[in-house]
Parts: sequence; C-alpha cells; structure tokens
Amino acid sequence: MPCSEELRNNGVVKYDGGDGEGAAASTGAPQEEIATGERSTRNRVARSILDHGPSTVAELAGRLGLTHAAVRRHLDALVADDVVQPREQRVYGARTRGRPAKAFALTDCGRDAFDQSYDKLAMDALSWIAAREGGDEAVLTFARARFAEQAASYREAVEAAGPEKRAEALAKALSADGYAATARSAPVGEQLCQHHCPVVHVAEKFPQLCEAEAEIFSQLLGTHVQRLATIAHGDGVCTTFIPKASHASAPPAPQLSTTTHKASASTAGRNPA
Repeated sequence: MPCSEELRNNGVVKYDGGDGEGAAASTGAPQEEIATGERSTRNRVARSILDHGPSTVAELAGRLGLTHAAVRRHLDALVADDVVQPREQRVYGARTRGRPAKAFALTDCGRDAFDQSYDKLAMDALSWIAAREGGDEAVLTFARARFAEQAASYREAVEAAGPEKRAEALAKALSADGYAATARSAPVGEQLCQHHCPVVHVAEKFPQLCEAEAEIFSQLLGTHVQRLATIAHGDGVCTTFIPKASHASAPPAPQLSTTTHKASASTAGRNPA
C-alpha cells in the first residue's frame, strides 16, 4: 500500500499480522474495528516521528504509551510501506558497550503523506503570474509550456502504438505520472478517463491547466478532442472524448508546441454543449 494512502485514508484496512485475531477474540470486537485501531496507532507512530525527528523504539514507546513489541510491529509495517527507514543513531560523547539503538526516520514518501503547502505555493505563483505578466493569457501560456514539457515523454509511447491503441498508450503514460488513467470504447469514439488529478486544487482556481492539458492530448493523438468532464469542475473523473475519426487515417503525432488553437478557459473544464 502506498504510504500516502496509508496515512491519509480513512477507510477500513484489514490487518493480518501479529496479535490482531487474538485481540479480536479477547475483546469480542469485529476484525474491522481492530484493523482501524491498528492503522490509527500506526499513524500516531509516524506522526510522532514527524514531530520529534528520528526516534528509537524506546522513545516512541515512552511517548505513545505502547509496548516495545507493539512499536516494533508498527515500525515493521511502516518500513514495508516505505514510510520510515531505520538508521544508526548518532552517539555523542563516550560510546557505551554494545551496538547503538536504531533510530527510525521518515522517508520522502512518508513526509509527503502529511499535509504540504504545495498547492498554496502553486496558486500563489500563478496568481502572481496573472497579476504581473498578462492575466489569464499568461497563465495559459505557462500551462501550455508545462504540459508540453511533461508530455514530451508521452509522445514516444503514443507514436509507437498502433492507430487503435494510441489512447490506451496515452492512458498508460498518464498513469505512470499518477493520473490513474484508462481508455475505453464509446459509441462513436473513445473516452480517456483520468481518475485522479495531482493538481486538482490548483486547477479549480485556474482552469487554464485543464485547457492546456486537453490541447496537448489533441497534439499527441493527432485529432481534436472534447473535454466532457473534469475533477476540478466537481465531476468524479476527468473525461476526454476522442472521435473515432481520429483512427481513420492514423496521422503521426505532431511535434509538441506551446502555441496551439485557443479555446475559452471558462469552458475548458467540461463540454460546453
């Protein structure tokens, strides 16, 4: 399980290890409740490391009121999920006999699972661009340049795919970048569905991001596309319609450009029809 999901998800996750079944039997509590408690305690362990820095088993047990065995069990799970990593504890002064206790520190993955201010930073930067460099058009120019650079890595995969597989190839490339994308057949074409948007909070304020992304899809696929829905607009999935005619002649994907046809940013989030 990815570390960000483990720490942020509020759903029930089953726990199969350790004394979970014994605890369920002794308390009469459902297994799901035990699993929820395990996850909550695991998150407390990770949060304590975030608040206090690299920590030993003994330090965590003292802070959280847990046994050493319980702390070790949760740390093992967090290490497996790449949330924390063990390291040799620094020893200051005279070294005592025996090996120093290991300290556990958050990984980059674990740190990213906690609240960050990247969205606010991005929105502040785009607001500054809009105010100082030319309004909405300047934001759109930036968005086009950003997506053109990002999509350069997609072009090889799209061009290597057969005419009937280009949307699927683009979906796989997008998924590798965290968009959880799929391609599926539609009555008169295909639909490219993105089930996750890494920049959704920024796109809610700046729909130019959605517009520029749709333009890049059009360039990659060699045909016009139509945005039907976006997560930033409040829809459950970002959906882009690709007409069946796009496969008739199967033209090569053109070179990416930061200057393309311009659509209204106010309708970039979904189909205006």
